[in-house]
Amino acid sequence: MPTRPAAERVKDFLEARAPLEAEWAKYEASRCIHCHEMAACRRACPAGGDISRALFLVEQGKFIEAANVFRKTNTMPEICGRVCPQERLCEGACVLNRIGDPVLVGVLESFACEFERRATGVPIQPGAGTGRKVAIIGAGPSGLACADILIRMGHWVTIYDTRSHPGGALTYGFPNFKLPHTLIEDIWKSLKQAGVSFVGNTYVGKKKKTVNDLFAEGYEAVFLGVGSGIDAPLEIPGEDLPGVYKATEFLIRANAEKSFLPPRMLINPEVGHRVVIIGGGDPATDCARTALRLGAEEVTCLYRYTEHEIPGRARDRRLAIEEGAQFQYQVQPVRLIAGPDGELAWIDCVRIELGGPDEDGQRHPAPVEGSNIILDADTAVVAVGYYPDPIITATTPGLKTQKWGMII
Repeated sequence: MPTRPAAERVKDFLEARAPLEAEWAKYEASRCIHCHEMAACRRACPAGGDISRALFLVEQGKFIEAANVFRKTNTMPEICGRVCPQERLCEGACVLNRIGDPVLVGVLESFACEFERRATGVPIQPGAGTGRKVAIIGAGPSGLACADILIRMGHWVTIYDTRSHPGGALTYGFPNFKLPHTLIEDIWKSLKQAGVSFVGNTYVGKKKKTVNDLFAEGYEAVFLGVGSGIDAPLEIPGEDLPGVYKATEFLIRANAEKSFLPPRMLINPEVGHRVVIIGGGDPATDCARTALRLGAEEVTCLYRYTEHEIPGRARDRRLAIEEGAQFQYQVQPVRLIAGPDGELAWIDCVRIELGGPDEDGQRHPAPVEGSNIILDADTAVVAVGYYPDPIITATTPGLKTQKWGMII
């Protein structure tokens, strides 16, 4: 993927990807060998997009036509083209992996769809009015996608969200250097012009407004798109020390538009010289790259499994390493230690040994006795996963959840 030089991009929050030229896109698309109708890339795509057809059109320079192919199965292809884990899906399934690098499907998807958005806009045509009302709880990607589909069907759609502006994690969590926030603004503008309403600063599930209240107000259906927004804790001593951040707060304070934030979130996080990110997913990588842009001199991600098992995108991890981040594997914090001033100063870690796979194929980590190491740290960011907010299920009779709180 063409990117700006690391030494340049690490100094700002502008998009890391370099501006793409039409000739580059045509050349990259020409590498596709256009497999049969159910090509491996299409089978691997959760949306079932006709990737081969779209790339053929990109190769011909028919970018708007290509965008239309992507939009047949995806309401926000310019977003998915940037943040979808293509290396585990379409690009991972590309037959060209047998001899070299896969076609950069995601980059071409976002290029074609953004070309269309700049050239003609992407207006949403609402369907003939049905008079039926639908409420959507959560203005993140699933909520916006649901609104897009429902408004085209002619229903009245209102989105409720706890935050002041729509977008969810796209607006408040994803750094601009990874996903330009102007894209989310454009998508919301199209939805608003089509008639979708937004009610912000509203916590559905609490006493003032529950799901049952929405039904009582005349909504015939309620879509639950609240996502998993509660940071999972480490559950080790020292987690509440000054200098220790949860990933969500860290990313919001550093990356979100300041006018969208409450006063307590307006100041950027203080990172100090040495920052340790605990976790290995995409949020951990985003935190590492954000810390570097905030001025940290040393940024290290700790992950308790091996590099082969790390869940975050390898492409983003490579960008982070180019920018100066380091990754240590099979290391697990067991204690966060304060210095004389009461703030975080050190992290006590142990080396991890992985056992054999269980029935689910998961290898379980076990601390290696006597392997403790002490790391210097001015700042730590905990990015070890997320849980769904239990308030919806607690106040809505009849909803069933699995053991992690996900609605089933």
